[in-house]
Amino acid sequence: MRLDHLAIAAETLDEGVAWAEDRLGVSMRPGGQHLHFGTHNRLLGVSDGIYLEVIAVDPTVTPDRPRWFGLDAFSGPPRLANWICEPDDFDDWLRHGMEAVPMARGDLRWDMGAPPDGTLPMEGGFPTVLRWHTDTPPGQSLPPSGCTLERLTVRHPQADALRAEVAQALSDARVVFETAAEVSLSADMQTPRGRVTL
Repeated sequence: MRLDHLAIAAETLDEGVAWAEDRLGVSMRPGGQHLHFGTHNRLLGVSDGIYLEVIAVDPTVTPDRPRWFGLDAFSGPPRLANWICEPDDFDDWLRHGMEAVPMARGDLRWDMGAPPDGTLPMEGGFPTVLRWHTDTPPGQSLPPSGCTLERLTVRHPQADALRAEVAQALSDARVVFETAAEVSLSADMQTPRGRVTL
């Protein structure tokens, strides 16, 4: 399993992009629509084949199922809400309520793990999983932004169990788990503005 990207959720895409650009000191790149889930995004290339996504409800699209990433229930300021990994065995890692959903956007094709009710696996503590069906996913095709992920902290009441489960496949020293009463994610990054935390 490898870390593929991080997702910042926002009530509106414009608000999320402004929040991310203000903190990182770089401009987000174009993304697109996810018609199946009624969302849209903007992207940013990060080092080591990782990318950052800002995602929000697309008010022009009415999906035929609950929106993914818990966006139907999202409120408040933009925040890092999800981490997404690509495992070697996608089907084996469809855990914590996830089912495979075929996805397409432009030339991109992939399978996404998403619970039928649109919630995040373990409220975002467990990684959402995907399987790319393209030779150049965004982490490889986006131009570099000068941003580097140094540390992803996953806080969860069941942090020890999460660490034990994910460690079966993910060997990435940047990902750490901490026990906390409430679920939250934070990413420490080196940027053109210095070290920042999302």
